Amino acid sequence: MEERRIRIVLDAMGGDNAPVSTIEGAVDALKEKDGFELVLVGREEAIKAELAKYDYPKDRIEIRHAEEVIEMCEAPAAAIHNKKDSSIVVGMKMIRKGEADAFVSAGSTGAVLVGGQILVGRLKGVERPPLACLVPTEKGMACMIDCGANVDARPSWLVQFARMGSVYMKDFMKVENPRVGILNIGAEEEKGNSLVKETFPLLKACSDINFIGSVEARDIPGGYADVIVTDAFSGNVALKMYEGTASTLLKVVKGSMMTSLKTKIGALLIKDALKSTMKKYDATAYGGAPLLGLNGLVVKTHGSSKAKEIRISILQCLTFCEERINDKIKDLFVADKA
Repeated sequence: MEERRIRIVLDAMGGDNAPVSTIEGAVDALKEKDGFELVLVGREEAIKAELAKYDYPKDRIEIRHAEEVIEMCEAPAAAIHNKKDSSIVVGMKMIRKGEADAFVSAGSTGAVLVGGQILVGRLKGVERPPLACLVPTEKGMACMIDCGANVDARPSWLVQFARMGSVYMKDFMKVENPRVGILNIGAEEEKGNSLVKETFPLLKACSDINFIGSVEARDIPGGYADVIVTDAFSGNVALKMYEGTASTLLKVVKGSMMTSLKTKIGALLIKDALKSTMKKYDATAYGGAPLLGLNGLVVKTHGSSKAKEIRISILQCLTFCEERINDKIKDLFVADKA
C-alpha cells in the first residue's frame, strides 16, 4: 500500500505579490522535493493562469476554489466571520477537517492568527498559541517566541511558550538541550516588569527546559540563548529592530565599499565572504513563523514574500510534519494531565 503524501495547503491569494509569487514558489518547492503534494486555495482562474507558465508535476497539485480574499486592512475577526469563501477560511477548514497537514499564508497576519484559534483550534491544554520566528545569530539560529500573536500575556502562557519553543528548536532545528532565556532589561533576576518578575521563578522551576535566566536584546545576535521567551509586544518590537538594523547595516557596508577605487578593490577581494554574511542575515531565507499549539500546522510568512520565501515556507512545513513536531508538542500537555 502506497504511503500517503503529506498535504500542504497554500493560500494562493495571500500577500502583496500573490498569486504570481505564491504560484512560482509552489512550483519551485514541488521541483525541489518529493514526498508531498500541494493544495492551492484561491480564485481558480487566476491560479490556472499562473500555473500555465510552468512545467510541474500535475499529479501533486490540487486547486480548491475560493472566491473571496481577506485584505490586510480588514478587521481580522469580522473578516473570518463574514468571508467564509476566502482562501484563508477555506484553507484552514481543510486543516480542521483533517483534509491536509499544514497551511501556509502570506496574507493578513491578524486573520491567520484569529483563524488559527477559531477554525483550526488549540491543542488541549494550550492556553494561547504563540508565533515562533527564527532569527540569525553568531552561533546559528534562535527562536523568538512569541513574536506577534499575544500582545498581552500571562506568566503561565510564557512558560508554555518556553516549552513549545524548546521542542521546536530541539526537534526541528536539531539543537541539543536548547538554552531558554526570558527577554529582559537586565541580567539580574529582580529586574523587569511584573510579567517578567512573575514568570522568572516559574521558568526556573520548569524541569523540562534548560532555563538560563534573563536575556537582554543585545545578547540575541551573539547567540546567548536558543529560545527567547517574551510577550508578542516586546518580541515583535525586538524582531523588527533586529531586521531593520541588519538590513540597514548591510546597505551601509555595501555603500561604503563603492566610495573609491581602493574600497572597490577591497570589496572584490571579500565579495564571497560578504555574500555569505549577507545571506545569513537575509530575513527571507528562513521561511515563515509557525503558530505553535494548534490542532494542525499553520505557518505565517511575510506579507511581502516572493517566490523564494514561499518555497522555503512550504519546505519548512514538510520538515515540520516529517519530524512530527505537532505530536511532540501535544505530548507535552498530555503528560501534564497524567
